[in-house]
Amino acid sequence: MNIGVVVFPGSNCDRDMMYVLESILGHNVVELWHKDPDLKAVDMVVLPGGFSYGDYLRSGAIARFSPVMNSVIEFANQGGWVLGVCNGFQVLCEAGLLPGALLHNTSHRFICKNVQITPANNNSAINADLENKAYTIPIAHGEGRYYIGEESLKALEDNNQVIFRYCDMDGKVSAEANPNGSINNIAGVCNAARNVFGMMPHPERAADVHLGNEDGKAIFLSLFANLGITESV
Repeated sequence: MNIGVVVFPGSNCDRDMMYVLESILGHNVVELWHKDPDLKAVDMVVLPGGFSYGDYLRSGAIARFSPVMNSVIEFANQGGWVLGVCNGFQVLCEAGLLPGALLHNTSHRFICKNVQITPANNNSAINADLENKAYTIPIAHGEGRYYIGEESLKALEDNNQVIFRYCDMDGKVSAEANPNGSINNIAGVCNAARNVFGMMPHPERAADVHLGNEDGKAIFLSLFANLGITESV
């Protein structure tokens, strides 16, 4: 599988993502520079974490207008698979490919730590094969508080578009387990067509046995297995 990883000025998790996709999961990775609209016929596009354009204005607001994003939007609207992690999630929301917005954490502080998330359901490729338990995945963000209006939230929940929620070590979803104040403990969502996924936690930072945590690898394996793609190394 050919997976394109978009690189914006300020991206700092692109290499981590490329390493996991290529060296851990065995896929071919294509680097996509933000000024080049050519997606190079990739099978999937990944928007990595970081601080695109220094997070000026608000996170993802400028990157959304990079030339490559017109192609990503067209690709997604035609059914192409897209994943956005952290800043990538913010960019997808700014581009209108995912509902809602990412606001400042309620603490108004940057948070970098391991948290626990649990699949909200098993209705999307990214969580279809996951167990109903807590997965330990790192976060690193200052604007990670997911927000969406009341009516849109109901539609999101009714359509099972929430893919992950923050929880405690036992998998219990609670206010105490919510690191940033996200509405309904939402840590990730997908679009109505279930081909575009966004999440604030970083699965690529928890996918290597040498780091002592492979919970993130389980998320990638679920995603690729349910796209008809399996690990090749």
